[in-house]
Amino acid sequence: MQSFPMVFACRLFAATVLVAGLAACDSMPTKGTGYAAVLGAAEAEVSAGRVESALVGFNEAAKADPTSKEPWVRTAQLQFDAGNYGRAIVAAEEVLQRDPTDMVADSVLTVSGLRIASQALQRLQGNGALASHTARTEAERLAATMRATMGEDILDSGDAGDRKTRATASRRRAVPRPATAPTAATKAPTAETPAPQRRAIANPFGGMGN
Repeated sequence: MQSFPMVFACRLFAATVLVAGLAACDSMPTKGTGYAAVLGAAEAEVSAGRVESALVGFNEAAKADPTSKEPWVRTAQLQFDAGNYGRAIVAAEEVLQRDPTDMVADSVLTVSGLRIASQALQRLQGNGALASHTARTEAERLAATMRATMGEDILDSGDAGDRKTRATASRRRAVPRPATAPTAATKAPTAETPAPQRRAIANPFGGMGN
């Protein structure tokens, strides 16, 4: 039969271990609650138009739940909309590491890469690095592939206002002038009037030298 001091000591030790375990459970952060609060605050910053603050919030949400893809998806979208294609690619890759089938991240990654390639080609053109016929041909082939795959506007990373201005100017140039009626002293021409030439599709590489 065990002595009373020994039994008391064993019970005291067990009670101490139990209390310590309960305290540890209480001190552990609740991932769902903290993550949802931070993510919601970041979305509120987006709605208020404070993009930089929202990006900080999404970064904090990603730290609160490293397995979640949502903070990285929103970061990729915001960086892409801001024209920060390199950062958008980094965020999209973080998404694909967590969900390889995410279509938003895949689209951001693809289009951002094409925009960066387009900007690089334009810089080379401006520096005269694409003056040779071979380099120009390869650049034009790449541009054609981009447009055939993603559409005509894929290489246009300019402002919407600039595109609207160019479209308005193009429409103004396309309006024909009213024909003047022939006078009595002027004989009306008998030959057919040649059809107006069809306007060529804009080509960002059309100005390259041979």
